[in-house]
Amino acid sequence: MIATAAAEFRAALPDGGRLIGLDVGTKTIGTALCDAGWAFASPALLIRRAKFTRDKAALAELIAAQQVAGIVVGLPLNLDGSESPRSQSTRAFARNIADLGPILLWDERWSTQAVTRTLIEQDASRAKRAELVDKMAAAYILQGAIDALVRT
Repeated sequence: MIATAAAEFRAALPDGGRLIGLDVGTKTIGTALCDAGWAFASPALLIRRAKFTRDKAALAELIAAQQVAGIVVGLPLNLDGSESPRSQSTRAFARNIADLGPILLWDERWSTQAVTRTLIEQDASRAKRAELVDKMAAAYILQGAIDALVRT
């Protein structure tokens, strides 16, 4: 099941449970996890992209180890809300991992900019920012989604 509305995704998770957030890039997949009560999201692993089968196996292992009930995937839209080739690629990725659990596609337009701004304010070096930005963007995406799910 792939949803674009928080209410539809929430209905697929009647008992709640931990969620994983994904910031899917061309070189890495940033991950974040939230608690079962959907209160806070924290950065988790950074998966370096390789072949899709390896990427999916790494995600499946993390999902099983953390007892994840649902997946929130950041959907990169254009600033005007329209879809881009990157959006289509992310949708295809979501379709290919749909057997791992219910998926919510979540607007991630401002996630990387917000996280980068925060890291710059914290005086993080460029190398440190490169290492952290995808995981933190995943947490930003997941936090936005769980905030909406709690309100639903």
